[in-house]
Formats: sequence, structure tokens, C-alpha cells
Amino acid sequence: MATGVESANLIALLRSVFGFAVFRAGQEAVCRAAIDGRDLLLVMPTGAGKSLCYQLPSIARGGTALVISPLIALMDDQAAKLTALGLKVARIHSGLDRGVARQACVDYLQGTLQFLFIAPERLRVPGFPEMLAKRKLALIAIDEAHCISQWGHDFRPDYRMLGQHLPGLRGEGDPTPVLALTATATPSVQADILAQLGMKKPVQFIHGFRRDNLAIEVVELPVPERAEAICSLLANPERRPAIVYATSRKNAEKLAEELSRTVSRGGAGRHSAKRIPAAAYHAGLDSETRERVQTAFQAGELEVVVATIAFGMGIDKADIRTVIHAGLPATLEGYYQEIGRAGRDGAPSRTYLMHSYADQKTHDFFLNRDYPPVEHLNQVHRALTDEPQQVEELRGAVRLGEEEFDKALEKLEIHGGARVDFGGNVTRGGTGWKKTYAIQAQYRAEQFEKVLRFTTSSECRMAALVRHFGDVEDASRACGICDVCDPAGAVLRQFRRPSPVDREIVQSIVDDLRPVDYKATGTLQRNLELGGRMSRNEFDSLLEAMVRAGLIEIEEAEFEKDGEVIRFRKVRLTERGLEVRPTTLLALLISDGIVEEFGSRGASAPPRARKSKASAARPGKKAEPEAGPVQLSAAGETLAARLREWRAAEAKRLGLPAYMVLNDRTISAVAQARPANPNQLLAVSGMGPGKMEKFGEAILGLCGGKE
Repeated sequence: MATGVESANLIALLRSVFGFAVFRAGQEAVCRAAIDGRDLLLVMPTGAGKSLCYQLPSIARGGTALVISPLIALMDDQAAKLTALGLKVARIHSGLDRGVARQACVDYLQGTLQFLFIAPERLRVPGFPEMLAKRKLALIAIDEAHCISQWGHDFRPDYRMLGQHLPGLRGEGDPTPVLALTATATPSVQADILAQLGMKKPVQFIHGFRRDNLAIEVVELPVPERAEAICSLLANPERRPAIVYATSRKNAEKLAEELSRTVSRGGAGRHSAKRIPAAAYHAGLDSETRERVQTAFQAGELEVVVATIAFGMGIDKADIRTVIHAGLPATLEGYYQEIGRAGRDGAPSRTYLMHSYADQKTHDFFLNRDYPPVEHLNQVHRALTDEPQQVEELRGAVRLGEEEFDKALEKLEIHGGARVDFGGNVTRGGTGWKKTYAIQAQYRAEQFEKVLRFTTSSECRMAALVRHFGDVEDASRACGICDVCDPAGAVLRQFRRPSPVDREIVQSIVDDLRPVDYKATGTLQRNLELGGRMSRNEFDSLLEAMVRAGLIEIEEAEFEKDGEVIRFRKVRLTERGLEVRPTTLLALLISDGIVEEFGSRGASAPPRARKSKASAARPGKKAEPEAGPVQLSAAGETLAARLREWRAAEAKRLGLPAYMVLNDRTISAVAQARPANPNQLLAVSGMGPGKMEKFGEAILGLCGGKE
């Protein structure tokens, strides 16, 4: 087989077969390793071009590539694209009739195929692996490779067994290279994939997770308030097309209905009004409806899809501007994949993650449902024998509800305590299932804990995600556009300037940390004896503001006590924090609820800020009256008009939505204050250091000094 392809020949192949002039970032190195016969693991985000990394090497090496994929829709999509390029492709999966599968086998044995796609379950069919082994394969590509790992978020028993079949498929002497590809694998999952597949001196490529055009905003918002906030956000046409991820099928349908009743106004909000085309998408809908929704969204006939996680695997829509999570996802891997569907055209896009304590209760329910008590599994295991039983027969012998039985049997099969064949016959498996089941259940709980820590972290959102996937080299650079890096640029979150009490507490924090290396956040709060002046949530918000201002650093830490892992957060002063004195000017922005944008719903009044019910109900905090719309003088209205005109031109120049330059609320505040110098402008609500650096000089020039 061909190896060591010259650069010119590789580029020529890229152009002649795929029509691409150049490789995307990272692709060429992966292709060369595969062409040279190296086993490799590629972890690269969705949309970054993973598929080419097995397709091009296979063509360069000659022969047939075996592509193993657990997703029929993805398999069909890739096969269709390769066929459209004039390549010889076949598929074998449960959605095709036997005649198609037989012809695929004939074509494979005759050596006329360049790509053969199969589902992992196919390798369980007697004689099928032996048939594949009759020909030397160009390479073996395993797509969605995280499914192999018991630590992956979509663990599949048949994928777990792939390692048993690979030696026979690879051949001896010069073994066929194995390429494992996935868009979502943490370091522990990566190690498990390599171990399960028995890779020989593999090369690992872990990169490409940073998305410079994707601004992430995390907002604490009670469940009853989320629908209104989502409708308000998406009423602005600049924030569409959009995907909204709901926590249940019922919620998806209800929210899609509410969005469809929301009126969007064109242009500056004073022209023709229209309703937002929106639809629900989830696994409970029939396939025809799902196909219709997906096709309409792809074609631009639908502007918003409200979906469960069932939506998006086959979506290749480049211009999605917004992704909203109306509740916490179960894993950071899943969350990253879902927000990654926004902004694939490279244009600025924004994502919103809504959460509250209620989400934790919801996930506790799902965890208990998906990981039932060990006793349920025991009941099923005790009823098993070495003689095959039909599933329905076994169900009748066990005193469990239908769903409880199905889940218990599923987990037993995954962890080796039961064996289920294609005919639905069940036999007893091994005895080691209890240990791996307990470990897996604990791992699932820890995955959600990581999501919770992500919502409360003071680290740049994008940097935290990049680090989560093991791309340590790129994790030290802040994105500059998320709600942590640029709080003044946040759309839904509201930030405020510190009060005299806040400044006093900041100074107390600095003084308490000055003589020590670090303190735990809980210890620090107790030392300050804040009493009824500040709740824990408010204290955490103040610490986050200090992190953003570069005064402190917060590090996740843990220790073990009586066999239990205790997690806590370390707080330490930075060099800048050590210099803080009572007279120091503090440019702090403190999280303070959410913003309602009434203008986006068609009202002529500018937006106003309010606190979410969760924030307003915090103990120890006096209720504050809501701020009404800013009333401007005639001169103020003239200045606001000049600022809006400048904003439109600046947004066009930068290729940004107008609200990402300045929102209406900030324009009104600037027009009212008419700042004459940088310090006065920085004191205006909505103006942070980032916006000051980018636009401060232009804004002050428009203001022309305070009269």
C-alpha cells in the first residue's frame, strides 16, 4: 500500500477528489500519520473536518476502508457525500434490507469498494468478521470512538467489544492501521479508547477545541422565567437562526409554541412585524415530522428549533447565530458539542446556559432512573441461568416494573452480567458486573458535578472547556468575549458597580488573604463574619468580580476525609490584589440578575434591568425598586441617536451584530451621563474595561465633553 506521499501529491489528491484547495488546521499531520500506517486517536470538534482525516488516507493507501459507526444517520450522510464525489461506497446496517447487505459483501470481496460502512452490531453476526478478514483493508476507521469507553457519554456494549475483533481484521505482518475519531473525549476517555482498541504505539492528535467567535454566557435563572427570557432574546432577528435545547419533550413542544407566538420586528424595530418560525424536535415525534423539521431548518424556512439532545447530529448549518440551553446538560462533553453547532461560518455567535437549583433535582431524578439500585440488577441476575431465556419470559419471573426491568437488564448487559443475542435470548454472564457498575454510576454523578462547577467557575468559559478536553497547551489563553472575560458585553446577564459596602468587603478579603498563601472560600467568608449583610451566593458573585478584575485567583482543590473526597475552592491574592488599599479605584462588575430587553419585543421604550426572582429572594438582601426606563433630555436624545448611528457603522465594519458593540441600555446610560473622560465613561453601567479599550475613544469623541 502507498505510503510516504509527497506534499504536492497529497494536495493534488485533496483537490482532485474532494475539491479543497488547502487543508484545514491539523488535518495534514493526521492524514500523513494514517498514510504511513500509524495507529492514531483524533479528538477534534464537530465541523472541524475529522471525516477527511480517514477518507483521504484511505484513498492514498488504496484498497477498501472499513468505517465502523454507531449512528445510522451519520453513516448514511457520509456515504452519500462520498458517493456524490464519484467514489464506490456501500453500507450495512439494520435500516437496509438483506439484499443490499448481500450485494455490499459481494462488492467487498471482489475488491470494488473504496469504503464500507458498518454498524458495530454487525460484527456479532456469525461469519461476518471472517468474511471481512478475507481481504486486506486499507485502514479501519472507528467513528464516535468515545462510545467504546465506559467513561464515554454514550457507552455501547458492541463498541466495547471492537477490540476483540480488531486483531483478525488487521492481519499479521504489516497490520492495517486503526484510526479512532471522536469530537468529545476527556483525557480519561482518551486513555480508555487506546486501551480497549489495543493500539500499537498510537499517535494522539488533540486540538482545535477553541472557538474564537463563540461567546458563552451562563445565567442563573429560575425555570418559570426561562421561556420569557428565551422569547425576548430570539425576538431579535440578529440572534437567529437558533437552536434551543430543552430538558424534556414536553418542554420542547411548549417552548416552540410560545416562540411561534412571539413577534419579531425587522430593521430597527419600527418596521414590518412577523412571527418567529419555530418547531419542536425530539425522539417522540414520528420520523417524517423530524425529517420535515430538520429539512426546513436547514433550508432557512424555520428560524428556531427547540429540541432535546436528539437534534443536531446530522446538522451541517453554518449560520446558526445562537444556541440556548434551557437547563443544565448532563456532561460538559455534550454541552460542548451542542454549543459547537453555532457559528460554523466563523461569524460572531453567542450561547446561553440557563441554570438554577431545580436543575440539580432534575438530574438527580435522571441519574436514579438511568442507574437503578444494585438490588434491581441483582433480581434480574438471580433469575438468569446458563440456558437461554426469552426476554419476556425473564420479565415475568422478576418483580420489577417494565421500565425498571428494561433498565436493569440493559445495565447488566453493559457490565457483563447478562448476554443478549439477536433473537432476544438472555443467558447469565460473568460475576464482576457489580464493581464496574458502581464505578460507572459514580462517574456519571461526577460528570454532572463538573457541569455545576463550570457554572460557578471564575475562569474564562472557553479556556475551561479547552482544558476539559485535555488541550492544555491552548487552555491558558482567555477568549475575551464570554461573560467572565467581558461582563460589560453580556447580553442577558446584568452587572452592577460595587456599592460602598461591597468595596468595604473587598478590602476585608484582601486584608484577610494578605498574610497567607491561600484560604478556602468557606473559611474566608466565615472569617469575615458577614452575617446578614451578604449571602453565600452574593459573596461568590463578589469573588467572581474580583477574579475578573485580576485581584484574586480561585483554584479547584480536593482532599480525602474518612474515605470521602471533599472538594473546595482555594482563593489567593494576585500581585495586583496585594497592591489594593482603601483608596484604590476598583473597576469591578458584579453579577446582578438578568436584563429584560423590551425593545426586542417591539416596544419603543429602551430596555430596563431587573433582578431574577432567584437573586431577589436571596436572604440578607433588601429588595430594591426596579429601575425604570432612562428619561433623556432633548440633548440626550440627540446624543443617543448619534451613538446608534456610530454603532451601526462600527458593527458593519467589524462584522458584528449591533448589540455586541453597545446595547440600547448602555447607549441610553452614556447619553444620560455624557462622560467627559475615561474614568467617567468607565463608571457608566454596561461599560467595562474591554469595551473601554475597543470603543472608548470613539464614544468620548461623540459625547464631546460634559456640559
